[in-house]
Amino acid sequence: MELENRPAKGPKVPVMKVRLVRRAGRLSQESGSIVAGYDGSEEAGAAVRWAARCAQAMNSPLRVVHCSLWPLLTRHLGPVPGVSGSGLEQSAQSILDEGVGHAAAEVPELDIRSTLLHGLPAQLLGQTSAGDSMLVVGSRGLGGFLGLLVGSVSLELAATAACPVAVIRQDLHPDGPVVAAVDASGSPSVLADACALAVAWKAPMTVVHVQHQPPGHHRPDLEGSAADARETLDAALAHARGLAPAVSVEGLLLADSSVPHAILNAAEKARIVVVGSQGRGILRETLGSTAHAVLHHANGPVLVSRHGGEAAR
Repeated sequence: MELENRPAKGPKVPVMKVRLVRRAGRLSQESGSIVAGYDGSEEAGAAVRWAARCAQAMNSPLRVVHCSLWPLLTRHLGPVPGVSGSGLEQSAQSILDEGVGHAAAEVPELDIRSTLLHGLPAQLLGQTSAGDSMLVVGSRGLGGFLGLLVGSVSLELAATAACPVAVIRQDLHPDGPVVAAVDASGSPSVLADACALAVAWKAPMTVVHVQHQPPGHHRPDLEGSAADARETLDAALAHARGLAPAVSVEGLLLADSSVPHAILNAAEKARIVVVGSQGRGILRETLGSTAHAVLHHANGPVLVSRHGGEAAR
């Protein structure tokens, strides 16, 4: 692990910072590191192990990051006099080392680096992962002892990060397909990220497009939209097969009154479901309702496709 010390702002504590090159762009086997946030929780441990396996498949280094909140609360970070290995800064380093240990045990030969930062996890993880291949977090967020709302950090990162964000729950279907949910735009970023994973994992891929069908009664104008939906799916399939010619790519056209409901059903046995983050609200840093619902209700890993600090379709 290559580390360097850099003075932190505020309390004068050492910050472990990895020397690595930032590369902007979509998820690929040639881009930067996979970054995994770790806070000592069981969910974060599962996320780090998943990230290690993903990094191995994509031939990427893994960087484990821990964000210590203690400097925001106290200046007394040093060891207790006469007590070896004590102190809040040492405790934070121990948590980081534990995260690295999870990754090393999962993939012993993996190139693993580590970073200890001080401050709020959502802000720091978003900054430190900018331009990297992927940011991986657990499904319960990284709030730790401050008692933040369940998933609040994960949701914020899914809405604001400048790289794809994987939120990890149970990995129930490691041999399942990669499911890519595309909207009317064709979601090129979603397809690019999903294809990169499918190629790395040698996994089949399913491209899903949902035609929104209002509940209640049949409407004649939906016949035209059905043709548009088929055209959107066919174009997405052609795009995906061009990006990943060695991957088996299937299409699934659905109609439902709830787009997230249809996606979740299609992804029930998926290895991962990839969605865009584009919201339709007045704020750029918002998460679209579909991605928000999928993140909350998916049984397995979800990748939110984000690039360059803007929402991706």
